[in-house]
Amino acid sequence: MSRTRTDNFPVLALRGRVLFPDINANLDVGRVESLSAIKAASERDSILFAVAQKNPERAEINPDELYLVGTVVRLKQVTRLPGNNIRISVQGLYRAVARAYELENGSYFATVDELVPVHTSPDLEEAYFRTSKSLMQDVAQTDSKISKDVIAALDICTEPDKFVNIAAHSLQLKFTEKQEILEMSRVVDRLERIDRVLNGELEISRLEKKINAMVRQSIEKNQKEYYLREQLKAIHTELGDDEEEREEFERKIKAKGMPAEVEEKALKELTRMSKMQPSSPESNVLRLYIEWILDTPWSEKTEDTEKLEDAVKILNDDHYGLEKIKERITEYLAVLKLTDGLNAPVLCLVGPPGVGKTSIATSVARALGRKFVRMSLGGVKDESEIRGHRKTYIGAMPGRIINGMKQAGTINPVFLLDEIDKLSSDMRGDPASALLEVLDPAQNSTFRDRYLEVPYDLSKVLFITTANDLGTIPRPLLDRMEIIELNGYTQEEKREIAKRYLIPKRRKANGIEEGKLTFDDEAIDEIITGYTMEAGVRSLERNIDAVCRKIAVKLAGSKKTKTNVTAASVEELLGARRYERDKQLEGDEVGAATGLAWTAVGGTTLTIEVSAMKGKGEILLTGKLGDVMKESARAAISYIRSNSQSYGLDVKQFENTDIHIHVPEGATPKDGPSAGITMATAILSAFTKKPVKKSVAMTGEITLRGKVLPIGGLKEKALAAYRIGVKDIIIPADNKKDLEEIPQNVREQLNFIPVTDVDAVFHSAIINL
Repeated sequence: MSRTRTDNFPVLALRGRVLFPDINANLDVGRVESLSAIKAASERDSILFAVAQKNPERAEINPDELYLVGTVVRLKQVTRLPGNNIRISVQGLYRAVARAYELENGSYFATVDELVPVHTSPDLEEAYFRTSKSLMQDVAQTDSKISKDVIAALDICTEPDKFVNIAAHSLQLKFTEKQEILEMSRVVDRLERIDRVLNGELEISRLEKKINAMVRQSIEKNQKEYYLREQLKAIHTELGDDEEEREEFERKIKAKGMPAEVEEKALKELTRMSKMQPSSPESNVLRLYIEWILDTPWSEKTEDTEKLEDAVKILNDDHYGLEKIKERITEYLAVLKLTDGLNAPVLCLVGPPGVGKTSIATSVARALGRKFVRMSLGGVKDESEIRGHRKTYIGAMPGRIINGMKQAGTINPVFLLDEIDKLSSDMRGDPASALLEVLDPAQNSTFRDRYLEVPYDLSKVLFITTANDLGTIPRPLLDRMEIIELNGYTQEEKREIAKRYLIPKRRKANGIEEGKLTFDDEAIDEIITGYTMEAGVRSLERNIDAVCRKIAVKLAGSKKTKTNVTAASVEELLGARRYERDKQLEGDEVGAATGLAWTAVGGTTLTIEVSAMKGKGEILLTGKLGDVMKESARAAISYIRSNSQSYGLDVKQFENTDIHIHVPEGATPKDGPSAGITMATAILSAFTKKPVKKSVAMTGEITLRGKVLPIGGLKEKALAAYRIGVKDIIIPADNKKDLEEIPQNVREQLNFIPVTDVDAVFHSAIINL
């Protein structure tokens, strides 16, 4: 070693770190001895002797644990840190070796000699130096931890010893290796050592690259193995659990009892599904399709009621009246027992709201012992609601017909298509046309739903449809159904329905015990006539419910144990009457005749008033009359004018007379041809000044030849006449066949006068004609 100068400096002991000359470094200092050394240096010339301690884990500073060779550094900056720690910035000046360490005023001092580099072979140094610089460039390209400033400093460095100091400081070496390089005095040895270090770093770098490549390859291999294992797992799943699922599906399909075509289709789709990944969307579509095939009934059916008497008893227990539908169901059951294979008819129940069309379908199902399915068609405007969507569409499902069959679980349910007259159509198709195949007994054995794509037999289903108005049902669809009209109830029928069904039902719903509430027949009649205006009984049920609620309040707030509702107490419970009964004419009047009309809520009477006054032969029609009714009035006038001489009238009288025909209740629209003979009678009465009998009511269409044509709704019209006390009813002769529909007790009280021409009407209705 060569020593050139000797000095005494405070000692800065380093743990696990070696400082070199020609570099700048930052250090955190916290030990008491080190803090004292920095303070002593600050008070002198800011020079310290930085030396590493042999055991970096040792907290106490022991001179025997310090290396002898270190670096003399200049203290450039001191920064206070939280606590008692400080951060210092130092600059390495030169290497030095300590002669001895002495403790003075709480800090160690060292007497050091400068360690001067020894140059022995300039050519060898230059060779090592060039090699080292080249190696350092290679290392710098692979080691991202070496800063760009260090790389730049090494590139411009021309002194081998300085190059070694900077390189050794920047490389990731153990502090013991750095200490060995620091202690070397011969520059050749230092360069040779740094060459070996750099070669080692390059080798490490190559090994890292190789390891990284191997790791990457291993990862790719692992990913490949993972993918292959997943595929293998899928294969095992297909051969294992999925194979078991496939076998289960296949077993169910073969045991379902499907038609051969359907079974073949289901097995074909099952085979397609088994070849797909379970997670694929199409596999889920096919699985759902197969589940629908299995859930849809193909051969399951219920046995019909064996005894006709049992079916008739159920129908009678559930509904009062409705003899036509009961008779038709009885006929169907009888024929079914005899043929054991009859295709079910398609029944269409037509009638006003509230007459029991929907509820009777439920009773029919109970009477037959079949499952019941209801499908409301009100507002349906999409054809796919009936036929379904193709299964290739997202969210595709079968139509509501197949859905209803699945719900029923049998191939022979009672299927109610409610409100078939409320179907509509738009750009998405015409559902009424789609129903043609469903409701055609000749076609529905091979109904095809778009989702199932196989024929489905609907011939065993008893379809019942309901409608309020046949006029809105397309003719081809109407032609496929058997029409059964359910007319409005008579007052007597409503009274019986209230006593047998409505009152017990509403009494129970309001928590009133049996026997605590009774209704007189007169009270029920008062509710029917004064608080309802309907063909059915819905409004009647609501009013009975209102009475029951008010009685429940009275029973809950008093000690009364029983209440009887009378006609006198109805107004107290429900308020003032909402409707007034039709009234008979007060007497025989000139120019006034009683006609009969049909409405959606039953029959009613119309008083036709005619006034003949001097004028210019004009005809005035008032009372909110429809076009057909206006035409009937003009036809009646034309007939009387053309036959005026037969009735003792001067034909010129019509030229000087204005005719005003009025039908009271002008806010209510009125139309139809059945008031023709009534208008003609009132007109002739007005011109002849002879009164019309108040006891006579009439209905019939008139022609220009004086013929009386048949009309509809005779039952309702007869009941309306019966209510106001009319004894004689003039009807078209062609309507005699409809008299059987009128209740026996009503027919016994009325005198029906069949006529074929209007002359017979005039002589039966006008006094002294």
